Amino acid sequence: MAYEFITYEKKDRIAVLTMNRPEVRNALHPPAHIEMAAALDDFAADPDCWVAILTGAGDKAFSAGNDLKYSAKNPGKPLEMPPSGFGGIHARFDLFKPVIAAVNGLALGGGFEIAMACDIIIAAEHASLGLPEPRVGLAALAGGMQRLPRLLPEKVALGMMLTGKPISAQRAYELGLVNEVVPAAEVMSAASRWAAEICECSPVSVRASKQVALQSAGLPLKEALEKKYPLVNELVRSEDMREGIMAFAEKRKPSWKGK
Repeated sequence: MAYEFITYEKKDRIAVLTMNRPEVRNALHPPAHIEMAAALDDFAADPDCWVAILTGAGDKAFSAGNDLKYSAKNPGKPLEMPPSGFGGIHARFDLFKPVIAAVNGLALGGGFEIAMACDIIIAAEHASLGLPEPRVGLAALAGGMQRLPRLLPEKVALGMMLTGKPISAQRAYELGLVNEVVPAAEVMSAASRWAAEICECSPVSVRASKQVALQSAGLPLKEALEKKYPLVNELVRSEDMREGIMAFAEKRKPSWKGK
C-alpha cells in the first residue's frame, strides 16, 4: 500500500510508523486513520516484526489529535474510522506485539489517546500531554475518558479531564504515565533502545506477557490466575521456551525464532 499521510518502515524486527502531517501538527483526518490502520495491520501480520514505534514528523508534535479544520470544512460528513479506531489503534484489542509511543512534542486529544493506547511512552522534554476536548465543546471519545482514569489516580485524571489542561512530560513521568523523558533529539534513539531491549526477549514470551496483563486487568486475583490465556498455551509449547532453557544451561545467548 502506498502511504500519503504516514511513513512506514521496517528494519531489524522493528516497525516505525510516523504520522506525517507536520503542517497540521500531525492531526489526523479519515484518510490518515485508514493508512495507520493498514500499517498496523501489516505489523500485526508480519512474523518478522516484533515491536512497533509510533511517532510524529517534525519536532513540534507527536499528534494534535483530530483534524478539526478538516471537520469544519466537511460539515455533516460522518467521520470515517477503521474498525481499529482512532489512529488505527485506540480500539485494537487483539494486538499483543509491543507498541512504543515516541512522543516528540504535543500529544493532545486524540494524539494523547494514541499514546495511551501504546504499551510504553518515551517523551521529549518539551512534550506536553492532555485532553483539551472540553475546551472546544468536545469529549475524548477515542478512549481517553476510559484509559486515563485507569492509568492515573482518579482525582489526578479527573483534574486533567475536567479542566482540559495538559501536563508536561516530566509531570507525566512523575505520575507513572511516561516511561522515560529525554532531550528532543534523543526521542527516537531512546524508543529504539527500548525496542531493541524488548527484542532481546523471546517474542512469544513478550506477547504472552502482554496478553495476560491486558486480559487480567480489573479481574479479582483468583479469577485472573485461573483464567486461560491462549498465548500462554502457545508459549509452553514453543520452540522459544525450549531454546531459552537450553541457552541458559549452555551459558549462551538465545536465538529466538518467534515460534
